[in-house]
Amino acid sequence: MGDRSVQTAGISPVQQMLASGTGALLTSIFVTPLDVVKTRLQAQQTPFYQALASESAPWGGVIRPSKWKCFLYCNGLMDHIYVCQNGASCTSWYKTPTYFSGTLDAFVKITRHEGPRALWSGLPPTLVMVVPATVIYFTCYDQLRDFLKYHLGFQGSHVPLVAGGLARLGAVTVISPLELVRTKMQSRQLSYGELRMCIRSAVAQDGLLSLWRGWGPTVLRDVPFSALYWFNYELVKARLCEQSRVSQATFSISFTAGAVSGAVAAVLTLPFDVVKTRRQIQLGEMETQGVPLKRTTSTWHMMKEIRAESGYRGLFAGFLPRVIKVAPACAVMISSYEFGKTFFQKINLDRERRAS
Repeated sequence: MGDRSVQTAGISPVQQMLASGTGALLTSIFVTPLDVVKTRLQAQQTPFYQALASESAPWGGVIRPSKWKCFLYCNGLMDHIYVCQNGASCTSWYKTPTYFSGTLDAFVKITRHEGPRALWSGLPPTLVMVVPATVIYFTCYDQLRDFLKYHLGFQGSHVPLVAGGLARLGAVTVISPLELVRTKMQSRQLSYGELRMCIRSAVAQDGLLSLWRGWGPTVLRDVPFSALYWFNYELVKARLCEQSRVSQATFSISFTAGAVSGAVAAVLTLPFDVVKTRRQIQLGEMETQGVPLKRTTSTWHMMKEIRAESGYRGLFAGFLPRVIKVAPACAVMISSYEFGKTFFQKINLDRERRAS
């Protein structure tokens, strides 16, 4: 990253994919316990008997009385729906054997009563989506940034901003249909043949674009987040390298720059995150219930509803949890990715020296 005399061409795209995939794996392992605890606290606040008796708010999480319950899982890199049926299909995610008074208390009690493995109970479904999405995202960013700099001749701080936004747009567009498919499989336990028929039926009824439901709110949050993240990351990293008098970022510099830029981007895009979270849960529960998907309210209209009900504070709900999760996730991801790229660069240089 940053201004360098050599571009990422010293590393092959496959090596970039391996570095980003390893980073996504490490980040998921690190952050998953935080979201398991958050989900369990959320489940404690809204038990199933309350969810079953609730009627839907205009933008609420519960659509109608149902045996299904959806939670939004986020490991700091990506969000996806986790589906429960009467609390039975996700017992490790939706147990309430003890009362948790807070985050630290939940960590202690889950570890004591259920064992440390329970803190990673959501890891397998996470990796299925996070690793491919992160590989696409980070590899595209490096390739686009180098293309803009070294092939088109663009220079300046706007290059990472444009490359970051376009890379995230591509990743979201590719992953959105896969997320819809995964939600259908998880909620209805369909075979691959049944899933294919279900998708064909949905496309025939609502058109091909029905596979990208929820794409708009996701793009409105994730693309600005990524543009701001890479813009700030490259600036902070360059400044830290200058202060440390090093030509290439060390692990600690990448970690610090990633945390700072992740926190800034998370705060600035929080209103879009609030809308996107509620929209995703709404769409997820409509899918699991088999309810016909109606024309969804626009993002701006949903923001007005939230502001009317909760004021401007409602648009910044979850400020601290989002920053606490996103900042370390970004730090771990980018420092692991940079470390992986440096590792492959050294391997390639050694190979070239031996060949010459």
